[in-house]
Amino acid sequence: MAEEQTAPLPPKMQVLGQYIRDMSFENILAQKGVEGEVQPDISVEVALDAKKRPIDNQYEITTKYTVGSKNKSGGEQLFLLELEYAGIFQVENVPDDQIHPFLMIECPRMLFPFVRRIVSDVTRDGGFPPLNLDTVDFLALYRAEIERRAAAEAAQAPTN
Repeated sequence: MAEEQTAPLPPKMQVLGQYIRDMSFENILAQKGVEGEVQPDISVEVALDAKKRPIDNQYEITTKYTVGSKNKSGGEQLFLLELEYAGIFQVENVPDDQIHPFLMIECPRMLFPFVRRIVSDVTRDGGFPPLNLDTVDFLALYRAEIERRAAAEAAQAPTN
């Protein structure tokens, strides 16, 4: 009689909490003013961080967004929004070799709709039209970071 193989359990993720860790919004247009017509040019930078918590299978994921708007004609800064948004996740049934990509791709993907709403509300409340962020491709962001790290390690490696 052949032994029955048990199928691996599917990954399980639960959001235990989420919060704004830090946020800053500067309406530079209102403070300094801009000459001529205003045509905003929006830039968005995203950074990610993951930390293991003392409790088994719990992780804190922090997404850091820097959203700026400059005037296309003169390059003057119109506004600057810096947002650190974090989530606490319970993650189970993910193999050790896959936990890092899981934390850096799937967890930020779960937090993104809340970040989009905050950015929209803050830009609107700050005196600008609400800014709806385009969806962030966290898989591409993760791959780019892995490539950047590999290139940095290769540059530091001693050559014979």
